[in-house]
Amino acid sequence: MKRIVLLLSLFAAMGGVVAQSTKQITLEDIWAKGAFYPRGIQSIRSMNDGEHYCVLTSSGIEKYSYKTGEKESMVCMFKGSEMNKKAKPLPPIESYEFSADEQKILLSSGFEPIYRHSGVSDYYIYDVADASFTKISKAGKQRLTTLSPDGTKVAYVRDNDLFYMDLDSQTEHRITSDGRVNAIINGTTDWVYEEEFAITQGFYWSPDSKRIAYYRFDESNVKEFTMQTWGELYPENYNYKYPKAGEDNSVVDIYIYNLEDGKSMRLNTGSENDQYLPRMQWTKDPNVLSFMRMNRLQNRMELLTANATTGKIRPLYTEEDKAYVEVPETWKFLNDGKSFIITSEKDGFNHIYLYGMDGKLIRQVTSGDYDVVDICGIDEKNQKIYFRSHESSPINTDLYVIDFKGKKKVCLNYDAKNKINAGYGEDGIKDDKYILGTYNATFSEGCKYYICTFSSANKAPRYTLHDAGGKLVKVLQDNAQLNTRLSQYGAEKKEFGTLKTSEGVELNYYIIKPADFDENKQYPLFFYVYGGPGNQQVTNSYGYSDYNWFRMLAQKGYVVACFDGRGTGGRGAEFKKMTYRNLGHYECIDAIEAAKWFGKKTWIDENRIGIFGWSFGGYLSSLCILKGNDVFKSAIAVAPVTTWRYYDNIYTERFLQRPQENPDGYDNNSPINFADRLKGNYLLVHGTGDDNVHFQNALDLITALEKADKQFELRVYPNKNHSIYGGNTRLNLYKLMTDFIMRKL
Repeated sequence: MKRIVLLLSLFAAMGGVVAQSTKQITLEDIWAKGAFYPRGIQSIRSMNDGEHYCVLTSSGIEKYSYKTGEKESMVCMFKGSEMNKKAKPLPPIESYEFSADEQKILLSSGFEPIYRHSGVSDYYIYDVADASFTKISKAGKQRLTTLSPDGTKVAYVRDNDLFYMDLDSQTEHRITSDGRVNAIINGTTDWVYEEEFAITQGFYWSPDSKRIAYYRFDESNVKEFTMQTWGELYPENYNYKYPKAGEDNSVVDIYIYNLEDGKSMRLNTGSENDQYLPRMQWTKDPNVLSFMRMNRLQNRMELLTANATTGKIRPLYTEEDKAYVEVPETWKFLNDGKSFIITSEKDGFNHIYLYGMDGKLIRQVTSGDYDVVDICGIDEKNQKIYFRSHESSPINTDLYVIDFKGKKKVCLNYDAKNKINAGYGEDGIKDDKYILGTYNATFSEGCKYYICTFSSANKAPRYTLHDAGGKLVKVLQDNAQLNTRLSQYGAEKKEFGTLKTSEGVELNYYIIKPADFDENKQYPLFFYVYGGPGNQQVTNSYGYSDYNWFRMLAQKGYVVACFDGRGTGGRGAEFKKMTYRNLGHYECIDAIEAAKWFGKKTWIDENRIGIFGWSFGGYLSSLCILKGNDVFKSAIAVAPVTTWRYYDNIYTERFLQRPQENPDGYDNNSPINFADRLKGNYLLVHGTGDDNVHFQNALDLITALEKADKQFELRVYPNKNHSIYGGNTRLNLYKLMTDFIMRKL
């Protein structure tokens, strides 16, 4: 009997050792050491032969075989070449681009940001034949340097003007001369186009390298916003053009420059200046440019073509919507010169359409009650389209191939029975045939091969090489060490589910519970929200830093949850666009409903429910603790919009129309107007250098809270932008938020 007791005691002690051996996640692990950041493959580029691809490394550009996945050679060495032994060493290279004949490589380094998505760099040309490097940007850093298709020239923007250079003679030619800060922009875009239309490239070479089409922005009438830069004896003012809701935009024109005669022709883009021209590209005919035109409210979108010689404009495609039209994810002219492919939500879900160059619909290629995410590759020779979609579920992103006729659709997700997926089946969602998660693919020229990136909720990204039919060629990077490390730091994992609101709306959510979760105990609930139009947070994909912060909170005894409410993406146009003209209304209702739904669980302490969000999520978390003051005990809002009247017009008017037309849509869900309802604990965080959601938003909410005699906590990060990062800033911020949660929830 004594022996049994001793054995039991020994086993218990061993169990205690095992339990204690699980590492506790720290904020230093996440933000200082980068312990949970996966390895990747940088800048994959297919070569013209479709049999080889290149990747960027610190030592150079490496060439690999698609057939074997093995490295074959170094296309370009940044150190150690005969030339570089004598020349000054190159700085770290950040990107590269091949000329059409692959005899020249454009390299960039020393990127300095202007806004969140733009900046200036130094550029070099590498000549493959003689292994020589030539610096292009001799007059200072420049923007958007791009090779001509024939590889003999480059074009770029410097000081708001557009230039091109002949590479043989190193002669620079000025295309425009009226560029001026906060007035005229040539060859790139203004702040609001960059932020909301995701476009900074503002010029495009014609296929024959004889012309350059470019944007000209006249932002003279756009009002300036002033931010102060702190740190010197006298703070400096930074002024830039920011069109808030209802205010004037830049007047945008498109020009075509002819290199032979040195003249620019302005296109007739319409008599209405108060419009948007968010996209342009050359067709396969070097004499025909196509561009996109949208009205101010963005509920009408047109594609038009322009003759580059005569300037004659011809309509090609028109789409209208009672709410708004999304800028197509894909708009691709095919090499046959007779057709183009475009994505559209016009049947209620985002799908692929094939049109003729006469503007007539040839056919709808995909259909069904699911959204196509994007197109990964188009194999014109074999008439196939490779695309990603949410067909299995809005939380998954699947990989498919279909032919141009809309037939022979095949799923290219990992086969659940395939040996290469060992270890993924338990964590990715698995059906009878496939392992589900989030897929992406980069295709070879001609689409004979592709490199697939896959991750699931609790597994880091895996990179695999496949032939066009999906057959595995090689595992390139499996992040096995990171996955092992994740398991060593505990068993807290995402679990997915659905909840139904009192209105009968079914919403997707994920939840992370403590590893020793006991349903007989009660836990505080910490909600993460975003909720912005078309956005998704509940996805079967690896969550990077925040995911591991949530796991850390679970280790500290919190249940962490996230849901996608009405207005979010992946569930069709109706679900997404139902928040039109009433932004924040349904999103707040759904957040409160979700909190109450979880609060009814016996294992949730309904008196300890908190909420956290950043940007739109900060707006929503602020609105929730005010309108849902009987539900939420605490809230954290980072860089929140507090009134849509202060946000930019392209984004805001797309969803609310102008404040002149819909004032209630702006005011009925502004946190500023509900400051007197605050009862719980509120932490407000903002960077003073936020060029996106201005610090003004925080200041006006502070004023409203003080006027209502409400107490709250505030952290200001001087000179930090919307992302609030750099140095120890992120670590400091997450220490702040963790401390707040531990004290107030």
